[in-house]
Amino acid sequence: MFSYNLVHYFFWFNIVAKYANLPFIPPFLQPGIDQYYYGVNFASAGAGALVETYKGDVIDLRTQLRYYKKVEKWLRHKLGNDDEARMTISKAVYLFSIGSNDYMSPFLTNSTILKSYTDTKYVGMVIGNLTTVIKEIYKLGGRKFAFINVPPLGCLPTIRNSNGSCLKETSLLSTLHNKALSKLLRELEEQLKGFKHSHFDLNSFLEQRINHPSQFGFKEGKSACCGTGPFRGVFSCGGKRLVKQFELCENPNEYVFWDSIHLTEKAYRQLADQMWGGGVGHPHVLGPYNLMNLFQTET
Repeated sequence: MFSYNLVHYFFWFNIVAKYANLPFIPPFLQPGIDQYYYGVNFASAGAGALVETYKGDVIDLRTQLRYYKKVEKWLRHKLGNDDEARMTISKAVYLFSIGSNDYMSPFLTNSTILKSYTDTKYVGMVIGNLTTVIKEIYKLGGRKFAFINVPPLGCLPTIRNSNGSCLKETSLLSTLHNKALSKLLRELEEQLKGFKHSHFDLNSFLEQRINHPSQFGFKEGKSACCGTGPFRGVFSCGGKRLVKQFELCENPNEYVFWDSIHLTEKAYRQLADQMWGGGVGHPHVLGPYNLMNLFQTET
């Protein structure tokens, strides 16, 4: 199992790995890791599909692809037999969740980049970079891909307006991205022989829990458990933050959001459960496979 940048990093990814009877999937740059038979995680906190997204502070998607190519060469060398290497690469599941940081960073850093492009053009750049990486992996033998779309970004605690409304500009980018991603996957299914994919609708999954938390076992869907300011949306929850003071809820399991951006463990577990076993046709499984079926299907 090979993972590309994850919007919320490692927790639910390794829950899914557990469902697939795989050991903990190590980060590519973890010191001392020198074998990747069970997979590798290329995720970089804050990274995007665009090189410009938090440039200098993250590992962008193109660089992650370069790292993958090193792993691919390692596998071919270690397995020796080219047929065995080809089979291993084709059976692997390549998990992508990227784009959120490309759309959030201009609002969180006061960047003017969005003024240089129309919304459609900017989304096209993100999708274009993603398309290039998918096709490169396909060219190297990858056949099974899993995707997670971007959440309702304008409704995250860190971006939500102080009056309680979602920030329309960011939510619009989410909508445009998710439509473009669905269109891309349909096209790739037609263009690339043997291309199989799972597509999880994180956007609607999270929107439901934000707006109707009690239906899913939560008490609070808009405010974070830990943070400062309106909706505890200031990223101040411990560590080396600019803002040192923060509030902390008594029971994180009552909240959808842990901090200004990330979900609680309970919410991630619900996400992983539905990604793995949600039936095709389920509101959040956009198909044609759920993740369990994708692991099991032949290439």
